[in-house]
Amino acid sequence: MSLRLPAPRAVLFDLDGTLADTAPDLAAAVNTMRTERGLPPAPFESLRPVASAGARGLIGVAFGIGPGDEGFDAMRTEFLANYAARIAVGTVLFEGVVELLQAIEAKGLRWGVVTNKPARFTDVLLPLIGLAHAACSISGDTTAHAKPHPEPLFEAARRLDLRPQDCWYVGDDLRDIQAGKAAGMPTLAAGWGYCGHSEPVDWAADVIVDSPAHIIDMLATT
Repeated sequence: MSLRLPAPRAVLFDLDGTLADTAPDLAAAVNTMRTERGLPPAPFESLRPVASAGARGLIGVAFGIGPGDEGFDAMRTEFLANYAARIAVGTVLFEGVVELLQAIEAKGLRWGVVTNKPARFTDVLLPLIGLAHAACSISGDTTAHAKPHPEPLFEAARRLDLRPQDCWYVGDDLRDIQAGKAAGMPTLAAGWGYCGHSEPVDWAADVIVDSPAHIIDMLATT
């Protein structure tokens, strides 16, 4: 899918699965829970697609329970404690992300992060992976609503003193595209990310991008 988008004044990004490959540390947090219960680790290939869904997705795959089920809340607390203890052991930026952010800045544009990760993790992680210079950082608990509600994206635009339609939003999950569209932002589906159990072609994003370099090419023509 290819579409020429209006030139942005800022580019906003989801974090997990879009800017950063956090799946190794998220998977380790839930697999620690399994090994402590005498269970074999869940295969990484089964955990990676749901990494963007955080505790809900990972505990769902690893233990077959979800929010509302008996024991889930306690497991969620345990999972988050494990993750906090080893938040940036295997996490790295995806290939090409550094160059993309440099290209955005070279055009005189700003970039920011809009994630559903709680702020207590976002605020620790961003400096550890070289993203402390984001122009704004909106976490899942920054506003009263998380994605797919558009309010986190509206808040990012407010902090940048921009109209929502002047920002591109890039994400690797259906919720990202839903939030971006509801906010009136041009949306880019990050096909290199986790993408859950659905395909980006089904999300109705304005553009599907297969790499950070693809976005650099798009910016060069705006």
